[in-house]
Amino acid sequence: MLIRPIPLLLVLCAATGLIFGLWPELDLWLSGAIRGEGGFHFDSGPLKAVRAVLYYLPATAMGLVTLGWLAARFGLPLSKALRPSGRSVLFLAFGLALGPGLLVNVGLKDHWHRPRPVQVSEFGGSAEFRPWYRLDGACQKNCSFVSGEVAASAWLVAPASLVPAPWRVQAVAAALAVTAATAVLRVAFGGHFSSDVIFAALFTLLLVAGLRSLLLRPKEGEAEGSGEGLRPRDPHL
Repeated sequence: MLIRPIPLLLVLCAATGLIFGLWPELDLWLSGAIRGEGGFHFDSGPLKAVRAVLYYLPATAMGLVTLGWLAARFGLPLSKALRPSGRSVLFLAFGLALGPGLLVNVGLKDHWHRPRPVQVSEFGGSAEFRPWYRLDGACQKNCSFVSGEVAASAWLVAPASLVPAPWRVQAVAAALAVTAATAVLRVAFGGHFSSDVIFAALFTLLLVAGLRSLLLRPKEGEAEGSGEGLRPRDPHL
């Protein structure tokens, strides 16, 4: 993870809320620019296949880490760099369950009532557009604010941050690239506005950073940032 990411992410959240709050039409303009004259017709063919791959990446990553932990527990031969500790698995599981699971899909999407781009009148739907801060939209369930798929993709920064130091930066960069690709596709398909995908990523990264500081706090005398990676210090953890 980046050094002291929480203050930076809080600033980015505030800036995003301010920009899209003062100029809510920016959401419509960005979706309209991607949509073009023919409508949201990207959700087909190769791009649909790409979306499917990105959709299953977080669950696949969580499954592989869990399998690695089980293999280590049962004494199966496995490279030390690929043996996740119990705390690492808890960090990843809590991040996935609390972020994309509880906060986004249980908390926000069913209670914020923001219509999706394909549902608003500006793009051929019947609902009235609502800025991100309005909770009185026509959508009743599984609404636009925020994107569950982008939140899950942003969670990939968590396992990437546990990769051994020589490859950690590249792993985090790859996770952020997957998050960006997922966000662009969700806007291009008409599933979410730009503010939805930005907030989804920032909220999840904030949660990941907070959980990492709580669950994987460096021990006394250990350099900050070394943290606990995929290799456990204590085989009983």
